[in-house]
Amino acid sequence: MLKSVNLIDAGLIDYKTCWDLQEKLFQDTIALKTANRNLPMAQQVVPPNYLIVCEHPSVFTLGKSGKREHLLISQSELLKHGIQYYPINRGGDITYHGPGQLVVYPIIDLDQFFTDIHKYLRLLEEAVIQTCHDFGIQTSRYEGYTGVWMDVMKPDLARKICAMGVRCSRWVTMHGLAFNVNVDLLPFNYIIPCGIEDKKVTSLHLEVFNQPNQILVKEKLLANIAHIFQMKFTPIPVSNFVNA
Repeated sequence: MLKSVNLIDAGLIDYKTCWDLQEKLFQDTIALKTANRNLPMAQQVVPPNYLIVCEHPSVFTLGKSGKREHLLISQSELLKHGIQYYPINRGGDITYHGPGQLVVYPIIDLDQFFTDIHKYLRLLEEAVIQTCHDFGIQTSRYEGYTGVWMDVMKPDLARKICAMGVRCSRWVTMHGLAFNVNVDLLPFNYIIPCGIEDKKVTSLHLEVFNQPNQILVKEKLLANIAHIFQMKFTPIPVSNFVNA
C-alpha cells in the first residue's frame, strides 16, 4: 500500500526559512506521535508525512559532527562571496548548497515505513543512483562513506555527486540529500567537503557534458523516491507554510 506524503516544492528558498519549516513539521510530527501514546487506538491520528524539494541561495552548513576548521575562509570572505553559513543539527560535516543543486528534505515517520535508519539512507542513495542512470551515467555507493559517488573503483578519481546528512528522533526524519545537477562547484574550494580531504565533488552537468533540464531531473528524482519508498505524493503549495 502506498504511503501518503505531502510534497512541498519550495523552489529557490532561503536556507534558514526552509530549516525553520523543517523544524516545525518535525516537531509537530513528534508531538502528534507523543500524544497518540495516551489515546486509545481508535482515537490516534496518523502523523502526516512531508517531502520538501528545493534549491538554496549559496550557503555552507556544518553538521553536528563536523569541524569548524573545515570551513577554509573567514567571515569577511563569506560576506564577500555572498555565502551564508549555519552550524546545524544534522549528521555529517560541512557541505555547500547553491542554485542548480536539488535538495530533498523528507520529514517522514519511519514507523509508517520501516524502523531502520541505515536502510533509509541506502534507499535515499538508491534514488539518486537510479536518477543518474536515467541520464546515462553510472554512480554507486562508496564503502565507508555516505552519499552517491562516481568512479569508486579508481580512488584517485572518485568524486561525490550527492551528499547526505540526516537527523532522526523517535523515528521521525529531517534534513536529507543534496544532488549536484547544474551547480557551480567553485564554492566547494572554500571548504573540505564532508570533511574528506582527498576526494573531489562533481555535478551532473559535468558528467553528461551538457546542461541537464533541472525540472526534468527533479521529476525523475521524485519519481524514483516515490517508487523506492512506495510513496504517493500530494502537492501542497509552500505558501501554506511560509510567507512569499
